[in-house]
Amino acid sequence: MRKLMIILGSLLPCLTFCTAAPPKQYGIRVVKEYPHDAEAYTQGLFFNGGQLYESTGHCGRTSFRKVELETGKVLRRLSFARKYFGEGSVMMGGRMYMLTWTSKVAFVYDAATLEYQKTYTYPREGWGLTTDGESLVASDGSSRLYFLDDQLKTRRTLEVKMNGRPLRLLNELEWIDGKIWANVYMTDMIVIIDPRSGEVTATVDCKGLLPAKLRTADTDVLNGIACLDGRIFITGKNWPRLYEIALVSK
Repeated sequence: MRKLMIILGSLLPCLTFCTAAPPKQYGIRVVKEYPHDAEAYTQGLFFNGGQLYESTGHCGRTSFRKVELETGKVLRRLSFARKYFGEGSVMMGGRMYMLTWTSKVAFVYDAATLEYQKTYTYPREGWGLTTDGESLVASDGSSRLYFLDDQLKTRRTLEVKMNGRPLRLLNELEWIDGKIWANVYMTDMIVIIDPRSGEVTATVDCKGLLPAKLRTADTDVLNGIACLDGRIFITGKNWPRLYEIALVSK
């Protein structure tokens, strides 16, 4: 009997995998479109207090911006030294956090005034950043997400899987209704992740969102997810448009 229990126990992960429900699949419908700075290499996108904020990358072009949604006008801009390649950003606990790609530092500013407060060393590449209200949640281009405290120390690590397999290249992040939305780098797909299990519960196909007539040689990949009062907004790197979208079941 004991041997039988051991055998059944060893088979349990396989049985769980075999019976796991596949992710729900969504397409999108454009609700409204807004102007977006086509020179903004979007790395982070979020709302705080109804105000849109954006961080951009590229050495020599890295910035953090306060943006007017309706016009795309940059209301305030923080610029960074040429050596820094800006990445994801978010506000939590009255502070604005912004990662850098390979410099292994993260910048902290006062959320209300955008005055510089501190620089933290950071042990890995910086990609996306969001918050569940208690922890910062960061990606590094792997299949892992990192839940961090307010000093960027790791509280826990979450392995993200889709159909039972690790899903790599997780990039820009947004916390929406208790789930983590993530751009998958170099694709037109957004995934919706259960923050407890790490399983992808749904995918969002954004293929064809930016029409060919608006694309130039500088147009890059889909990247940037933000939520305001249940409304979802997405854009891309060097895109001239920001889109409010609704999900459509496939």
